[in-house]
Amino acid sequence: MSSLDQVSNTANVTDDDALETQEWLDALEAVLDREGPERAHFLLERLIDLARRSGAHIPFSPNTAYVNTIPPGLEPPHPGNIVLEERIRSYVRWNAMAMVVKANSHHPHDGGDLGGHIASFASLATMIGCGQNHFWHAEAEDHGGDLVYFQGHSSPGIYGRAYLEGRLTAEQLDNFRQEVDGKGLSSYPHPKLMPDFWQFPTVSMGLGPLMAIYQARFLKYLHARGIADTSKRKVWVFCGDGEMDEPESLGAISLASREKLDNLIFVINCNLQRLDGPVRGNGKIIQELEGDFRGSGWNVIKLIWGGYWDPLLARDKEGILRRIMEESVDGEYQAYKAHDGKFVRENFFGKHPKLLEMVSRMSDEDIWRLNRGGHDPYKVYAAFKAASEHTGQPTVILAKTIKGYGMGHIGQAKNPTHQQKKLDMASVREFRDRFNIPVPDDKLEQLPYFKPADDSPEMVYLHERRKALGGYLPARRRKADEHLKVPGLDVFKAILDPTAEGREISTTQAFVRFLNQLLRDKQLGPRVVPILSDESRTFGMEGLFRQIGIYSPEGQKYVPVDKDQVMYYRETENGQLLQEGINEAGAFSSWIAASTSYSTNNRIMIPFFIYYSMFGFQRVGDLAWAAGDMQARGFLLGGTAGRTTLNGEGLQHEDGHSHILSSVIPNCVSYDPTFAHELAVIMQDGLRRMVENQEDVFYYLTVMNENYAQPGLKPGDEEGIIRGMYKFKSVGDAKQPRVQLMGSGTILREVLAAQELLQQDWGIASDAWSVTSFTELRREGLDCDRHNLLNPESKNPMVPYVTKQLQDTSGPIVVSTDYVKAYGDQIRPFIPKGRGYYVLGTDGYGRSDFRYKLREHFEIDRHFVVLSALRGLADEGKLPVSKLSEAIKKYGINVNKANPHHA
Repeated sequence: MSSLDQVSNTANVTDDDALETQEWLDALEAVLDREGPERAHFLLERLIDLARRSGAHIPFSPNTAYVNTIPPGLEPPHPGNIVLEERIRSYVRWNAMAMVVKANSHHPHDGGDLGGHIASFASLATMIGCGQNHFWHAEAEDHGGDLVYFQGHSSPGIYGRAYLEGRLTAEQLDNFRQEVDGKGLSSYPHPKLMPDFWQFPTVSMGLGPLMAIYQARFLKYLHARGIADTSKRKVWVFCGDGEMDEPESLGAISLASREKLDNLIFVINCNLQRLDGPVRGNGKIIQELEGDFRGSGWNVIKLIWGGYWDPLLARDKEGILRRIMEESVDGEYQAYKAHDGKFVRENFFGKHPKLLEMVSRMSDEDIWRLNRGGHDPYKVYAAFKAASEHTGQPTVILAKTIKGYGMGHIGQAKNPTHQQKKLDMASVREFRDRFNIPVPDDKLEQLPYFKPADDSPEMVYLHERRKALGGYLPARRRKADEHLKVPGLDVFKAILDPTAEGREISTTQAFVRFLNQLLRDKQLGPRVVPILSDESRTFGMEGLFRQIGIYSPEGQKYVPVDKDQVMYYRETENGQLLQEGINEAGAFSSWIAASTSYSTNNRIMIPFFIYYSMFGFQRVGDLAWAAGDMQARGFLLGGTAGRTTLNGEGLQHEDGHSHILSSVIPNCVSYDPTFAHELAVIMQDGLRRMVENQEDVFYYLTVMNENYAQPGLKPGDEEGIIRGMYKFKSVGDAKQPRVQLMGSGTILREVLAAQELLQQDWGIASDAWSVTSFTELRREGLDCDRHNLLNPESKNPMVPYVTKQLQDTSGPIVVSTDYVKAYGDQIRPFIPKGRGYYVLGTDGYGRSDFRYKLREHFEIDRHFVVLSALRGLADEGKLPVSKLSEAIKKYGINVNKANPHHA
């Protein structure tokens, strides 16, 4: 019977004419044999198309049989020394296990367990070893280096191999997850904590797959624009099958196929278990994922069965074994490897008497030895080679493995395996014997790491393989080799000058002018990466379509409907602008790829991602945190920012808290400028820090769509703008009661209007301060506090910048912003003692209305600034309280309305 007939018999369909069936199958086999699979595929597609057009209902099925995609006869020979590779792999397994178990056996009495994971790497070891020995190139003169997103929980195994390579010491392994004193190793891949080692943070599930897709696309982008030769480079992504439940994991796979990212390889470690139990206990995760990826246009390689199954499958003439493989669910497959050979005989092969007969001459040990594809070095090599040579599509390898492989009676394939971080001595001994580790019984309790002699065959081979691939991985570049010069502030003079009489612009327009000026710079212009999530016209950036083009690997195959317009929609193969569609997470991932290009590509890029501010840190906050971990450098711009500025869009579009969210990321420098000149000063300084000095910071700026006259830069204000506050305007004389007024963003204009009302209606003098960043002021103040705490006897204690600016002023201090009160409240500890500090903010949910109505509703407008100033003076005894009642009546303030900050 033919091999095609074996597959056909796996379906529970009655064959009413076996002879006719055999004739069709024989004909197809003849085509396969003489003309190849491509011709056979063409004929099958034509037959299916004809049947459908004739009215036959033939549902699409993206699934193939539950066997390996690459049949044994097409497997390439393995080029390495299998024996040495197995020994190296075993030593890595041992060191990874010992490191985690030791970390949780000798902890301080008050420290608790340090945690750690053994089981994930145990299932991945063969695949990681194969990649390290044969596929993953390090950065070298003739190769930009492959990028590997390691499965986060596998970090102990990566450390275990780096120890063999001499890149990590035993002391560092002894300090796994003990980082405070600077000697330890981070729990998971964290570039911030190990800046010369890890490239990508991957343990926040789903972000690794998402970021990797856009990373692979960015390599294509760099190549298309002639900035770097990335033609040889691959992006390898290791994910868990449980991780694929995260929406981010599968959310961008259609982009990868649409743009033909054949430099992208996913390896999904299908050990069938997530943290608490089976991934698909009642189904088959490999079949489900095959449908997802194949349906999205990916090349799918299934790596299910190891070589010990090949003879059984070859003898499966009636297809019974394949049918049972297909019908068994993952919950059963997990159980088969949690027990023993006898259990497998009875519960798997026992499902059909002919299968029992098939294995009747096999011992229970022989049955137990039947391996899974992800643990077979020959099968793994074949799958990796096929994936790395495939063109025109991204590839996913669905590799079946065993969670906790080799961890013995308490670890392998059990539900608690993921959390397993301690092994009893019986399990340690079993582990040692299983992998033939040369550690004697009397040393077992010490769990010593094992490293062969430097001149041993294993060590010589290990170093030779990495030398052939250009060096060691993972490894991270801290600084780019290139040095770029940033234009001086004077280059942006058009943005620094006051607007002409009668002209009004928004800070968003000011940003676009800044960007256009930067694009004209001969050195930096090509490095600018504008990124949009389908809101170009909202931000007035549609002019860039024609100016620099939208990146599209296929160019533009159609005539755009607005071709007759000056700013028509232009896509081009070497376009500079990344238009990501309605997809903030994808756009942010592109921004991360560009903002870390100095490290991954040795090319400094300058990304600008502008978006609705409400959909930035709120929607993609986890990615923003990952960007901080990766030491990103670039600009994020929260457009149409503030709770009341985007006035007609309602609750879900109005941002009053993005600056609170950004403030928790230590290397995110954030500003809320009011005026165009402030924006220009901040951004030019940001370029200096990130591009010229290569500092590991990134910027978040909020920009608004509200138009008003721009006053221009007054010389000397630059320092205050960058540090976070400067005195913008003073009104009144020394004889009048005085207050200090602070504001940021568009609400500074309400503060300035309140300044005039205080003078005109109440005879009160005031100083108005433009606060460009409450967050940066707070950080500087906290630094001063810490210094003073640790240097109690210093004769020159540090004074926070806020305190310095306010200490020679008088009167209460009133703050109003378009953000929640916590934003303005950040600097309260640094206000000079004895001064009243009153903060207005937009706590509560947003809603739609005119701006003036919203500002009145949230009690941040000019009238509430005046009321708060009067209250401050009354609290100081400089005004009677009755003045507040007068103001309430004068300005028509409704004292009976519901509290807007609770609704």
